Amino acid sequence: MNAPSKGKTTMGLPDKRMTGLRWLALVVLCAGQMMIVIDQNIVNVALPTVQSSLGFSSANLVWVVNAYVIPFGGLLLLAGRLGDLVGRKYVFITGIALFSAASLLCGFATTEAMLIIFRFLQGIGGAIASACILGMVATMYDEPRKQAQAIGAYSFASAGGGAVGPLLGGVLTDLVSWNWIFFINAPIGAAVVLVAMRAVPTDQGMGVRKGADFLGAALVTGGLMLLVYTIVNAENIGWGATQTLVLVPVAVLLLVAFVVRQARAARPLVPLKIFSSRGLSVANVVQFLMIAGMFGLLFFGTLYLQRVLGYSSLQAGLAYVPIAVVIALISLFLSARLIMRFGQRTILYTGLVLIVAAFALLATVRVGGTFLADFLPATLLMGLGFGLAAPAMMGLGMSSVSPADSGIASGLFNTTQQIGGAIGLTVLSAVVTARTDALLASGEDESAALVGAYRVAFVIAAVFVAAALVLAVALLRGSGQDTPEPAAEEPVDEPPAKTEPATA
Repeated sequence: MNAPSKGKTTMGLPDKRMTGLRWLALVVLCAGQMMIVIDQNIVNVALPTVQSSLGFSSANLVWVVNAYVIPFGGLLLLAGRLGDLVGRKYVFITGIALFSAASLLCGFATTEAMLIIFRFLQGIGGAIASACILGMVATMYDEPRKQAQAIGAYSFASAGGGAVGPLLGGVLTDLVSWNWIFFINAPIGAAVVLVAMRAVPTDQGMGVRKGADFLGAALVTGGLMLLVYTIVNAENIGWGATQTLVLVPVAVLLLVAFVVRQARAARPLVPLKIFSSRGLSVANVVQFLMIAGMFGLLFFGTLYLQRVLGYSSLQAGLAYVPIAVVIALISLFLSARLIMRFGQRTILYTGLVLIVAAFALLATVRVGGTFLADFLPATLLMGLGFGLAAPAMMGLGMSSVSPADSGIASGLFNTTQQIGGAIGLTVLSAVVTARTDALLASGEDESAALVGAYRVAFVIAAVFVAAALVLAVALLRGSGQDTPEPAAEEPVDEPPAKTEPATA
């Protein structure tokens, strides 16, 4: 066989064209991720308007959020594995199509029952689409620097979507109507599907026979959905409620049964050997604790702006623009260079230290505070820390698994994120409620009681992230998990293994 000519790839496409297609694929994957993450946050600011428009009761209003979160958190692991088996590109496109169609139905909903059902379908589509994105991004490039850049872009899409969601929700709700927080997904989703069909490489899955463990699929999906449901509902009925005390052990029992099943199954859905990777395991524990703390900023930071400083929904959304900008600048333009220069572990440690420092600053917020003095410095520091820590953490985990298992690893990262966020927010909310009641009972006015409670929440969030830092330092020391120094001359940008070229 003749060697490929200079300036050509082994697939017969010019290097520049293949590189351009890859970056277009990266853009469309990140756009899909950002759309899904935005939808997790965009609804919150519109809830009062949705309640008055559709006649939601106060008790049922929370299910506009929960109906999405439960299937999303429960199906991520299964969807990630399906991507490995049948092809991650097809799973992604299917998920985006379902998510977009369900979004249209949500916008046309005229009763609370319709909106809850359609939000459940939207959660299914979101889980299917997002489960494999990180796996596709991480395996798109073999060269370490470009892989770090790609993961940085994914990190920005995830974090930026969280910051943009409240702003976009406020703008659409105030200027148009609440329906448009769902309608806007349809044209974006259609564009993502069309471009993805052309630009995203078609990977060859291992085949369903390699992991056709239907009992394992039922156990893990049922266990995760029940666990997420119990966590999000515990905020309303309490951790000491009979329902919570019964369902938590049942969910844990289902997940334990799943692990036992995977250890014994001839063709397991999730090969347990994947957890033998120290990099992947530590990265997921670090993410769990980091996200548990970060939800404190997004939730209680917004409450501080609105309930103490008197910001409107739109003003509160605008307050998060600086952190989104910082995360974008660090994730897209700086993190890859720093990772290649100093290694993933060093950048991860540095990012976590900055996040802890940011929460320490937030723990000093005042009743008569201002945005410039009490909120902006901490959020800028938070953006810097997250922009460094997230790409290093994800790169550390994804580089520890084979390309064949990248889908399940991606689904595991997303599942850890959802569970960490749900547990973190539930714990922090319980602490804030108890502390607020105690301060009100002692004679403090409402603003002082709220600020006192938020300070405690930010301290606990700092403890979560500090624990992540301690575990990372202790467990990664001497592990050899890191990014090597880049070569003096970059290799030719070869296409990923087992992919089909895009058709002209």
